[in-house]
Amino acid sequence: MLEMKRRFFLAGTAAILAAPSMSFAQATPVKGGTLKISVDQAASVIHPLLTRVNPEYLVTELLYSNLTRLKVDMSIEPDLAESWSANDALTEWTFKLRTGVTFHDGSAFTAKDVVATFKAILDPATASPGRNNVGPIADIVAVDDATVLFKLSGAYADLPVSMAYTNARIIPAAIATGDLKSLSTKAVGTGPFKLVSYEPDRLIVVERNEKYYDPARPNLDRVEVHVFPDTSAESSALLSGDIDIISTIQPPEFLRVDGNDGITTLRTPSGQFCNINFGCDTAPFNDARVRRAIALTVDREAMVGFVTEGFGTTGNDTPLNPSYRFFKQVKQREQNIEEAKKLLAEAGHPDGLEVTLIASDRPAVRTQLAVAMREMAKEAGITINVQTMPHATYLEQVWKKGSFYVGFYNMQPTPDGIFKLLYTSDASWNETRWNNKAFDALINEARGTADEAKRTELYTKAQEIMNEDVPSIIPSFFDVLAAKRSWVEGFEAHPRASVFRLDYASLTDKAPKRG
Repeated sequence: MLEMKRRFFLAGTAAILAAPSMSFAQATPVKGGTLKISVDQAASVIHPLLTRVNPEYLVTELLYSNLTRLKVDMSIEPDLAESWSANDALTEWTFKLRTGVTFHDGSAFTAKDVVATFKAILDPATASPGRNNVGPIADIVAVDDATVLFKLSGAYADLPVSMAYTNARIIPAAIATGDLKSLSTKAVGTGPFKLVSYEPDRLIVVERNEKYYDPARPNLDRVEVHVFPDTSAESSALLSGDIDIISTIQPPEFLRVDGNDGITTLRTPSGQFCNINFGCDTAPFNDARVRRAIALTVDREAMVGFVTEGFGTTGNDTPLNPSYRFFKQVKQREQNIEEAKKLLAEAGHPDGLEVTLIASDRPAVRTQLAVAMREMAKEAGITINVQTMPHATYLEQVWKKGSFYVGFYNMQPTPDGIFKLLYTSDASWNETRWNNKAFDALINEARGTADEAKRTELYTKAQEIMNEDVPSIIPSFFDVLAAKRSWVEGFEAHPRASVFRLDYASLTDKAPKRG
């Protein structure tokens, strides 16, 4: 057991075990076999520091390791780090590393690799989404081959959790300080599987890493990640047994496969959400009255039914819900068409407003949300023209550039993680360009506070500011849905949605034999 002070328990780093997680414990997992898992969009980026969407997170999780990893209950466990501790000020964290670990190319894993990885993540030239989500790291020092010291620019209680971030996979120092771009086409990690082939739009194949640090894992010989842009075809493949797991399934297909012989559907509450991002620096959305007016047209209960198809909960225009620690409900925004009209008139739009809302076609719920917004806004005199585009085009032309578009985000491990990803002025994906200094100050104070009650108070104030100013509309949260063949054991839907833990999965003797 790790020796951790009570303050770290209160800071959210509790339930840390020095042994592997037993979340997926099975009596005697069957060894061997090929597991086929499907995703609904291409894994276009295989570079572990640059991944952006769930299929990419899935592939890099198979191939790489972090210092820590998230269990299904959202607590953390050791990965390449065996233990960790902090000074009383929470400004220095020391991580003790596993020894005897090797990368897939045979080179030894040491503290130098951790240092080089995080320096690459923090380098603006790398453009890693992890840059502002791994904590306020000022310096990283290799004390010896098995010890790393993180020196922070300020107190940070969540550092062990942030080490599990999807873009914080550890890479060799030789690559991190050399040809970093080479990881766009090859994989050199310490993960449970090694890359065999990579066709981002069709199929990615990995095989067991015989030198993985835990000899008990993985159970599988091979994993194939199949890309199914057509969700109906994806469900049909599960029903026929051509694939074993649908990593993320939409409600219509969930209902289609649920109850079929040999199929197990999986559902877990989550902080995952679609939102409507406003460019707060661009007219007419630079006026908070316009943003509030549009938000007031939303019937949130209807949104749960229409967008999540009943597999979700209402939202309140902040990214936190009861799935997060430190959540506290602020006053719920209700639909109010007359107030929306009044605000529009005050903002200089007495005759209404016409705007274009852009939605990617993946996942399909983005378009559903856009269409629902269009219909709800009509009564207030707001004309919303919905423009749908292929996801690759959206990522290239709209994401982080547009001023009125539909986003889709996974739950993060902590409130700090979601706020620093999307809503602070220095957020990795500062899509709204909201840049609210009072909000920033609350988030920065909360991240350096160990006391749970104080953190709850700070995050509540931050939610109140966000709810009032509406940098984006968050009408509902999604349950995470997945489905599998009954011959798959050890796989669960993870509330984070971007965590899969397939090294714990196995196939029973009823699974098809694949050569």
